[in-house]
Amino acid sequence: MKHLKMVNLFGQYQKIKSEIDTAIQEVIHSSAFINGPQVKSFRANLASYLGVKHVIPCANGTDALQIALMTLDLKPGDEVITPDFTFIATVEVVALLGLKPVLVDVDPDYFTLDTAQLKKSISSRTKAIIPVHLYGLCANMTEILEIAGNSNIPVIEDTAQALGADYHDASVAGKAGTLGTIGTTSFFPSKNLGCFGDGGAMITNNDTLAEKMSCIANHGAKVKYYHDEVGVNSRLDTLQAAILDVKLRYLDSFAQARRKAADYYTTSLAGIPGIKTPALPSYSNHVFHQYTLQVDGKRDELKEFLAKESIPTMIYYPVPMHSQKAFHIGGNFPVSDKLCKTVLSLPMDTEIKEKEQDFICERIKQFYN
Repeated sequence: MKHLKMVNLFGQYQKIKSEIDTAIQEVIHSSAFINGPQVKSFRANLASYLGVKHVIPCANGTDALQIALMTLDLKPGDEVITPDFTFIATVEVVALLGLKPVLVDVDPDYFTLDTAQLKKSISSRTKAIIPVHLYGLCANMTEILEIAGNSNIPVIEDTAQALGADYHDASVAGKAGTLGTIGTTSFFPSKNLGCFGDGGAMITNNDTLAEKMSCIANHGAKVKYYHDEVGVNSRLDTLQAAILDVKLRYLDSFAQARRKAADYYTTSLAGIPGIKTPALPSYSNHVFHQYTLQVDGKRDELKEFLAKESIPTMIYYPVPMHSQKAFHIGGNFPVSDKLCKTVLSLPMDTEIKEKEQDFICERIKQFYN
Protein backbone atom coordinates (compact mmCIF):
# COMPACT_ATOMS: atom_id res chain seq x y z
CA MET A 1 0.00 0.00 0.00
CA LYS A 2 1.42 3.36 -1.07
CA HIS A 3 1.51 6.74 0.63
CA LEU A 4 0.82 5.67 4.20
CA LYS A 5 1.71 8.47 6.60
CA MET A 6 1.93 8.76 10.35
CA VAL A 7 -0.51 11.69 10.14
CA ASN A 8 -2.52 12.58 7.03
CA LEU A 9 -2.72 16.34 7.47
CA PHE A 10 -3.58 17.04 3.84
CA GLY A 11 -6.50 14.62 3.91
CA GLN A 12 -7.91 16.42 6.94
CA TYR A 13 -7.46 19.78 5.21
CA GLN A 14 -9.32 18.61 2.12
CA LYS A 15 -12.44 17.87 4.18
CA ILE A 16 -12.66 21.43 5.52
CA LYS A 17 -10.80 23.17 2.68
CA SER A 18 -13.41 25.80 1.87
CA GLU A 19 -13.68 26.95 5.49
CA ILE A 20 -9.91 27.03 5.97
CA ASP A 21 -9.30 28.87 2.68
CA THR A 22 -11.96 31.45 3.47
CA ALA A 23 -10.48 32.04 6.93
CA ILE A 24 -6.99 32.51 5.49
CA GLN A 25 -8.21 34.90 2.81
CA GLU A 26 -10.03 37.02 5.38
CA VAL A 27 -6.78 37.51 7.28
CA ILE A 28 -4.86 38.36 4.12
CA HIS A 29 -7.50 40.87 3.02
CA SER A 30 -7.47 42.58 6.42
CA SER A 31 -3.65 42.40 6.66
CA ALA A 32 -4.01 42.24 10.45
CA PHE A 33 -1.35 39.55 10.70
CA ILE A 34 -0.50 40.14 14.37
CA ASN A 35 -3.16 40.30 17.11
CA GLY A 36 -5.97 40.44 14.58
CA PRO A 37 -9.62 39.81 15.47
CA GLN A 38 -9.26 36.09 14.73
CA VAL A 39 -6.84 35.74 17.65
CA LYS A 40 -9.44 37.19 20.00
CA SER A 41 -12.16 34.99 18.47
CA PHE A 42 -10.14 31.81 18.80
CA ARG A 43 -9.11 32.69 22.36
CA ALA A 44 -12.75 33.16 23.38
CA ASN A 45 -13.99 30.07 21.53
CA LEU A 46 -11.31 27.80 22.98
CA ALA A 47 -12.05 29.10 26.48
CA SER A 48 -15.74 28.36 25.93
CA TYR A 49 -14.99 24.87 24.63
CA LEU A 50 -12.77 24.09 27.61
CA GLY A 51 -15.12 25.69 30.13
CA VAL A 52 -12.32 27.87 31.48
CA LYS A 53 -12.06 31.61 32.19
CA HIS A 54 -8.81 32.39 30.41
CA VAL A 55 -6.89 31.20 27.35
CA ILE A 56 -3.68 33.08 26.56
CA PRO A 57 -2.35 32.18 23.10
CA CYS A 58 1.41 32.14 22.48
CA ALA A 59 3.93 31.11 19.85
CA ASN A 60 4.35 27.41 20.69
CA GLY A 61 3.87 24.77 23.35
CA THR A 62 7.38 25.12 24.75
CA ASP A 63 6.86 28.84 25.29
CA ALA A 64 3.58 28.02 27.03
CA LEU A 65 5.41 25.85 29.56
CA GLN A 66 8.16 28.43 30.06
CA ILE A 67 5.77 31.34 30.53
CA ALA A 68 3.68 29.29 32.97
CA LEU A 69 6.76 28.64 35.09
CA MET A 70 7.89 32.28 34.85
CA THR A 71 4.49 33.35 36.14
CA LEU A 72 4.99 31.41 39.39
CA ASP A 73 8.00 33.55 40.42
CA LEU A 74 10.20 30.55 41.16
CA LYS A 75 13.77 31.04 42.32
CA PRO A 76 16.95 29.40 40.95
CA GLY A 77 17.35 25.98 42.49
CA ASP A 78 13.66 25.50 43.20
CA GLU A 79 12.57 21.97 42.32
CA VAL A 80 10.04 21.16 39.62
CA ILE A 81 8.80 17.58 39.33
CA THR A 82 8.23 16.15 35.86
CA PRO A 83 7.90 12.64 34.42
CA ASP A 84 11.05 10.99 33.12
CA PHE A 85 9.22 9.62 30.07
CA THR A 86 8.23 12.70 28.04
CA PHE A 87 9.32 15.02 25.24
CA ILE A 88 12.31 17.16 26.16
CA ALA A 89 10.35 20.44 26.23
CA THR A 90 8.75 19.53 29.57
CA VAL A 91 12.13 19.31 31.28
CA GLU A 92 14.03 21.73 29.04
CA VAL A 93 12.12 24.81 30.21
CA VAL A 94 12.79 23.91 33.83
CA ALA A 95 16.53 23.83 33.20
CA LEU A 96 16.47 26.98 31.06
CA LEU A 97 15.02 28.96 33.95
CA GLY A 98 17.71 27.79 36.37
CA LEU A 99 15.31 25.51 38.22
CA LYS A 100 16.06 21.93 39.23
CA PRO A 101 14.24 19.17 37.34
CA VAL A 102 13.23 16.31 39.61
CA LEU A 103 12.32 13.31 37.50
CA VAL A 104 9.71 10.74 38.47
CA ASP A 105 9.08 7.39 36.81
CA VAL A 106 5.79 6.67 35.06
CA ASP A 107 2.97 4.15 35.30
CA PRO A 108 3.75 1.04 33.20
CA ASP A 109 0.23 0.84 31.75
CA TYR A 110 -0.72 4.47 31.14
CA PHE A 111 2.75 6.07 30.65
CA THR A 112 1.85 9.01 32.89
CA LEU A 113 3.29 10.24 36.20
CA ASP A 114 3.49 7.47 38.82
CA THR A 115 1.69 9.04 41.77
CA ALA A 116 3.32 6.78 44.37
CA GLN A 117 6.75 7.90 43.14
CA LEU A 118 5.52 11.50 42.97
CA LYS A 119 4.55 11.45 46.63
CA LYS A 120 8.03 10.20 47.60
CA SER A 121 9.69 12.95 45.54
CA ILE A 122 8.04 15.91 47.26
CA SER A 123 10.50 18.00 49.28
CA SER A 124 10.54 21.40 50.96
CA ARG A 125 12.04 22.79 47.74
CA THR A 126 9.31 21.42 45.45
CA LYS A 127 7.66 24.49 43.93
CA ALA A 128 5.76 23.03 40.95
CA ILE A 129 4.60 19.73 39.47
CA ILE A 130 4.21 19.22 35.71
CA PRO A 131 2.17 16.12 34.86
CA VAL A 132 2.14 15.21 31.16
CA HIS A 133 -1.05 13.92 29.56
CA LEU A 134 0.81 11.58 27.23
CA TYR A 135 -0.37 10.18 23.88
CA GLY A 136 -3.85 11.64 24.46
CA LEU A 137 -4.58 10.24 27.92
CA CYS A 138 -4.87 12.29 31.12
CA ALA A 139 -2.56 11.63 34.02
CA ASN A 140 -4.18 10.64 37.34
CA MET A 141 -5.11 14.21 38.27
CA THR A 142 -7.19 13.20 41.29
CA GLU A 143 -4.15 11.86 43.11
CA ILE A 144 -1.77 14.46 41.67
CA LEU A 145 -3.96 17.35 42.84
CA GLU A 146 -4.38 15.77 46.27
CA ILE A 147 -0.62 15.34 46.68
CA ALA A 148 0.04 18.88 45.42
CA GLY A 149 -2.72 20.36 47.57
CA ASN A 150 -1.32 18.83 50.73
CA SER A 151 1.84 20.90 50.23
CA ASN A 152 0.28 23.89 48.43
CA ILE A 153 2.25 23.18 45.25
CA PRO A 154 0.99 24.57 41.92
CA VAL A 155 0.31 22.09 39.12
CA ILE A 156 1.06 22.90 35.47
CA GLU A 157 -0.61 20.45 33.09
CA ASP A 158 1.32 19.66 29.90
CA THR A 159 -1.67 19.08 27.62
CA ALA A 160 0.16 19.24 24.28
CA GLN A 161 -0.99 15.72 23.34
CA ALA A 162 -4.41 15.58 25.00
CA LEU A 163 -6.40 18.71 24.20
CA GLY A 164 -10.07 17.72 24.17
CA ALA A 165 -9.69 14.75 26.51
CA ASP A 166 -12.21 14.55 29.35
CA TYR A 167 -11.28 13.74 32.93
CA HIS A 168 -14.21 12.26 34.89
CA ASP A 169 -13.44 11.13 38.39
CA ALA A 170 -15.92 11.45 41.27
CA SER A 171 -14.05 14.36 42.87
CA VAL A 172 -12.29 15.89 39.84
CA ALA A 173 -13.85 16.49 36.44
CA GLY A 174 -13.22 18.68 33.41
CA LYS A 175 -11.26 19.00 30.22
CA ALA A 176 -7.54 18.23 30.17
CA GLY A 177 -5.62 21.42 30.88
CA THR A 178 -8.32 22.96 33.09
CA LEU A 179 -7.80 20.88 36.23
CA GLY A 180 -4.54 22.25 37.63
CA THR A 181 -3.26 25.74 38.37
CA ILE A 182 -2.28 26.33 34.75
CA GLY A 183 -2.69 24.23 31.63
CA THR A 184 -0.42 24.47 28.62
CA THR A 185 -0.84 23.15 25.11
CA SER A 186 0.71 23.08 21.65
CA PHE A 187 -0.89 23.63 18.26
CA PHE A 188 1.96 21.99 16.31
CA PRO A 189 0.49 20.76 12.99
CA SER A 190 0.31 17.08 13.98
CA LYS A 191 -1.48 17.74 17.29
CA ASN A 192 -5.16 16.87 17.65
CA LEU A 193 -5.86 20.60 17.26
CA GLY A 194 -3.03 21.68 15.00
CA CYS A 195 -2.38 24.82 12.98
CA PHE A 196 -0.32 25.24 9.78
CA GLY A 197 2.82 26.29 11.64
CA ASP A 198 3.63 26.76 15.32
CA GLY A 199 1.34 27.84 18.11
CA GLY A 200 0.51 27.26 21.75
CA ALA A 201 -1.55 28.51 24.67
CA MET A 202 -1.80 28.78 28.44
CA ILE A 203 -5.08 27.94 30.20
CA THR A 204 -6.24 29.03 33.67
CA ASN A 205 -9.17 30.04 35.85
CA ASN A 206 -6.95 32.33 37.93
CA ASP A 207 -7.42 36.00 36.96
CA THR A 208 -4.10 37.13 38.44
CA LEU A 209 -2.08 34.41 36.73
CA ALA A 210 -3.85 35.06 33.43
CA GLU A 211 -2.99 38.75 33.52
CA LYS A 212 0.63 37.98 34.36
CA MET A 213 1.00 35.36 31.62
CA SER A 214 -0.43 37.80 29.08
CA CYS A 215 2.05 40.40 30.26
CA ILE A 216 5.07 38.07 30.15
CA ALA A 217 4.16 36.85 26.66
CA ASN A 218 4.09 40.48 25.49
CA HIS A 219 7.63 41.56 26.46
CA GLY A 220 6.48 42.00 30.06
CA ALA A 221 4.19 44.88 29.06
CA LYS A 222 0.54 45.50 29.86
CA VAL A 223 0.68 48.84 28.02
CA LYS A 224 2.79 49.25 24.88
CA TYR A 225 6.33 50.50 25.62
CA TYR A 226 5.80 50.25 29.41
CA HIS A 227 7.45 47.06 30.66
CA ASP A 228 6.63 45.92 34.17
CA GLU A 229 8.97 42.93 34.13
CA VAL A 230 11.29 40.96 31.89
CA GLY A 231 9.14 38.97 29.50
CA VAL A 232 9.35 37.26 26.13
CA ASN A 233 7.96 37.82 22.65
CA SER A 234 5.54 34.95 22.16
CA ARG A 235 2.50 35.46 19.96
CA LEU A 236 0.06 33.27 18.06
CA ASP A 237 -0.16 34.96 14.67
CA THR A 238 -3.54 35.78 13.15
CA LEU A 239 -3.32 33.29 10.28
CA GLN A 240 -2.76 30.41 12.67
CA ALA A 241 -5.56 31.60 14.95
CA ALA A 242 -7.96 31.74 12.02
CA ILE A 243 -7.09 28.18 11.01
CA LEU A 244 -7.41 26.94 14.58
CA ASP A 245 -10.76 28.63 15.02
CA VAL A 246 -12.12 26.62 12.09
CA LYS A 247 -10.58 23.34 13.25
CA LEU A 248 -11.81 23.83 16.82
CA ARG A 249 -15.37 23.28 15.54
CA TYR A 250 -14.34 19.77 14.53
CA LEU A 251 -12.17 18.84 17.51
CA ASP A 252 -14.70 16.49 19.10
CA SER A 253 -15.42 14.76 15.78
CA PHE A 254 -11.66 14.46 15.22
CA ALA A 255 -11.37 12.73 18.61
CA GLN A 256 -14.26 10.42 17.76
CA ALA A 257 -12.56 9.41 14.50
CA ARG A 258 -9.30 8.71 16.35
CA ARG A 259 -11.09 6.59 18.96
CA LYS A 260 -12.80 4.60 16.23
CA ALA A 261 -9.45 3.94 14.57
CA ALA A 262 -7.90 3.03 17.92
CA ASP A 263 -10.69 0.54 18.66
CA TYR A 264 -10.15 -1.04 15.24
CA TYR A 265 -6.43 -1.43 15.89
CA THR A 266 -7.04 -2.89 19.35
CA THR A 267 -9.54 -5.44 18.07
CA SER A 268 -7.38 -6.39 15.09
CA LEU A 269 -4.20 -6.82 17.13
CA ALA A 270 -5.75 -8.67 20.06
CA GLY A 271 -4.08 -11.90 21.08
CA ILE A 272 -0.70 -11.38 19.38
CA PRO A 273 1.97 -12.63 21.82
CA GLY A 274 4.48 -9.94 22.72
CA ILE A 275 2.22 -7.01 21.82
CA LYS A 276 0.33 -4.94 24.38
CA THR A 277 -2.28 -2.50 23.11
CA PRO A 278 -3.10 0.75 24.97
CA ALA A 279 -4.76 0.41 28.37
CA LEU A 280 -7.65 2.69 29.33
CA PRO A 281 -8.19 3.90 32.92
CA SER A 282 -11.59 4.61 34.44
CA TYR A 283 -10.85 8.29 35.10
CA SER A 284 -10.14 9.59 31.59
CA ASN A 285 -11.16 9.04 28.03
CA HIS A 286 -8.46 8.97 25.34
CA VAL A 287 -8.09 11.23 22.31
CA PHE A 288 -5.30 9.10 20.80
CA HIS A 289 -2.79 11.68 19.69
CA GLN A 290 -0.72 8.51 19.28
CA TYR A 291 -1.69 4.85 19.15
CA THR A 292 1.22 3.26 20.97
CA LEU A 293 1.98 -0.43 21.37
CA GLN A 294 4.37 -2.03 23.82
CA VAL A 295 6.40 -4.59 21.92
CA ASP A 296 8.45 -6.97 24.06
CA GLY A 297 11.75 -8.20 22.68
CA LYS A 298 11.44 -7.46 18.97
CA ARG A 299 10.41 -3.81 18.76
CA ASP A 300 13.26 -2.66 16.55
CA GLU A 301 12.98 -5.71 14.29
CA LEU A 302 9.22 -5.09 13.89
CA LYS A 303 9.83 -1.41 13.09
CA GLU A 304 12.38 -2.37 10.42
CA PHE A 305 10.06 -5.02 8.96
CA LEU A 306 7.18 -2.54 8.69
CA ALA A 307 9.43 0.09 7.11
CA LYS A 308 10.25 -2.38 4.33
CA GLU A 309 6.51 -2.68 3.75
CA SER A 310 6.26 1.15 3.49
CA ILE A 311 4.49 1.38 6.84
CA PRO A 312 5.76 4.33 8.90
CA THR A 313 6.10 3.97 12.66
CA MET A 314 7.64 6.15 15.35
CA ILE A 315 9.29 5.64 18.72
CA TYR A 316 8.00 8.22 21.22
CA TYR A 317 10.53 8.25 22.94
CA PRO A 318 13.82 6.40 22.42
CA VAL A 319 15.73 8.05 25.30
CA PRO A 320 14.35 8.92 28.77
CA MET A 321 15.09 12.33 30.23
CA HIS A 322 17.48 10.96 32.88
CA SER A 323 19.75 9.64 30.12
CA GLN A 324 19.81 12.81 28.02
CA LYS A 325 23.27 14.40 27.81
CA ALA A 326 21.70 17.84 28.15
CA PHE A 327 20.71 17.20 31.76
CA HIS A 328 23.23 14.74 33.28
CA ILE A 329 20.64 13.66 35.83
CA GLY A 330 21.00 9.88 35.99
CA GLY A 331 19.05 7.75 38.43
CA ASN A 332 16.96 4.61 38.52
CA PHE A 333 13.82 4.71 36.37
CA PRO A 334 13.05 1.12 35.35
CA VAL A 335 9.64 1.76 33.76
CA SER A 336 10.86 4.63 31.60
CA ASP A 337 13.94 2.64 30.57
CA LYS A 338 11.73 -0.30 29.56
CA LEU A 339 9.23 1.85 27.65
CA CYS A 340 12.02 3.43 25.62
CA LYS A 341 12.91 -0.08 24.46
CA THR A 342 9.34 -1.29 23.83
CA VAL A 343 7.02 1.52 22.65
CA LEU A 344 6.06 1.75 18.99
CA SER A 345 3.46 4.14 17.60
CA LEU A 346 1.41 3.21 14.53
CA PRO A 347 -0.11 5.61 11.98
CA MET A 348 -2.98 7.50 13.61
CA ASP A 349 -5.07 10.40 12.38
CA THR A 350 -8.62 11.45 11.65
CA GLU A 351 -8.52 10.21 8.05
CA ILE A 352 -7.02 6.72 8.37
CA LYS A 353 -9.12 4.07 6.59
CA GLU A 354 -9.93 0.57 7.80
CA LYS A 355 -8.33 -0.90 4.68
CA GLU A 356 -5.11 0.89 5.62
CA GLN A 357 -5.34 -0.41 9.16
CA ASP A 358 -6.04 -3.91 7.81
CA PHE A 359 -2.85 -3.71 5.77
CA ILE A 360 -0.85 -2.57 8.81
CA CYS A 361 -2.29 -5.22 11.12
CA GLU A 362 -1.88 -8.00 8.58
CA ARG A 363 1.80 -7.15 8.21
CA ILE A 364 2.26 -7.11 11.98
CA LYS A 365 0.65 -10.56 12.19
CA GLN A 366 2.85 -11.71 9.31
CA PHE A 367 5.93 -10.63 11.26
CA TYR A 368 4.89 -12.76 14.23
CA ASN A 369 4.06 -15.77 12.09
